[in-house]
Amino acid sequence: MTYALVTGSSKGIGKAMATELAKKKINLLLVARSADALQQLSKELKATYAIEADYLATDLSLPNAAETVYNWCTEKNYSIHILINNAGYGLSGLFENEPAAKNVNMMQLNMVTPVQLCHIFLPMLKQNQQSYILNIASSAAYQAVPYLSLYSASKSFVLSFSRGLANELKGSPVSVTCVCPGPTDTDFNRRASLNEKATKAAEKFSVTPEEVGAIAVKAMFARKRELIVGFINKLSAFGAWLLPKSLIENTAAGIYK
Repeated sequence: MTYALVTGSSKGIGKAMATELAKKKINLLLVARSADALQQLSKELKATYAIEADYLATDLSLPNAAETVYNWCTEKNYSIHILINNAGYGLSGLFENEPAAKNVNMMQLNMVTPVQLCHIFLPMLKQNQQSYILNIASSAAYQAVPYLSLYSASKSFVLSFSRGLANELKGSPVSVTCVCPGPTDTDFNRRASLNEKATKAAEKFSVTPEEVGAIAVKAMFARKRELIVGFINKLSAFGAWLLPKSLIENTAAGIYK
């Protein structure tokens, strides 16, 4: 018996992806901080879709998080064939105003832990006939975003790492997909403390976590290397490539400042 391991799965896009997988009768391992939310979700998915589901409540921003998750899986003899790195958050405002420890915490969660999870689980993934890694980045990965500087840089890292790893694993049983959503109806805006102008701009193009979850899972099983969610976000990414970087960055600064 194999499982899909989904991080950041207690709510939002992670919860939506877990539900999509449950609909396909795929067993689940749910990982996030909230034990109550994970317990409730695993109970619901088991009852509704007749799958196996377990959960681990842990802080994925801790330096030893990947090892904690891996040890939990091995101690319970859980073998995974799908690894979904979804956990993450953003910080907005002047970079210099955030405590260094807070910046490092975000980098650990958005960048380091996903890399460590890929590394530690890769031998297990390669043992299957077909396995999948799905990394969730952001449409912000395609440009520098002043006042979201470190967040956008962290998502650029996820995208670049995913594409490079996908090429390295070409010909192996493991495919790597990176999905880049734009504004989504989650608590990202609140946690990132976006200003009113940025929040209103995001709301104009926002989609539901369920839409993103369905698109992401479909892209993963189609073995796509990269997917931007939404036409407007695809157009924005093209514009970021085509137009002068200073113009794009000044426009973003006017929104997020």
